[in-house]
Amino acid sequence: MTSTTTFALIRHGQTDWNAALRIQGATDIPLNDVGRGQATDAVAPLSAFEWDFVVSSPLSRAAETADLIAADLDLAVKHRIPGLIERNYGPAEGLTAGEELEALRFPGGFHGAETESRVAERGINALRQLAHEHPGARIIVVSHGTLIRLSLERVLERSVGSIGNASLNLVHHHPAGWKLDILNGQTPPE
Repeated sequence: MTSTTTFALIRHGQTDWNAALRIQGATDIPLNDVGRGQATDAVAPLSAFEWDFVVSSPLSRAAETADLIAADLDLAVKHRIPGLIERNYGPAEGLTAGEELEALRFPGGFHGAETESRVAERGINALRQLAHEHPGARIIVVSHGTLIRLSLERVLERSVGSIGNASLNLVHHHPAGWKLDILNGQTPPE
């Protein structure tokens, strides 16, 4: 058995709030029909690899995306992991660009929101716990764009940009660190 654990980090499919450019955060907004289609479309790139099981955030948009992917790949959804929930944006949730949102903004965040550092720590801890409990496993993790981005940026020590809905992000965790093979369905630049 190898000590390298492989993760497919998948952002949930689209919601009505994504389409309207509203900040969702920890607010539990369901997938829309476009998002369900994106979840189904995510299966093709995932099927190029072997997977052991699926886990997800407990928020409904991630849970439904995970359920759709798991059903198409004939896999089990083993856990809904609270540590994979999206960043809590506090009073900014539900807002779109404008004066009200700008009044909450400060460099690196929003007043009343969970810090980027805390989000990254939460996401990394959840992935490390999975690697510890399932060494060598190949796990599909369905979560949220900001949590995935901040977690990857912390472990890779570089910017990765925004994470697309239902896009494949393939990362390996091993004792010496982390290696990113696929970002938003593409080979990442060096």
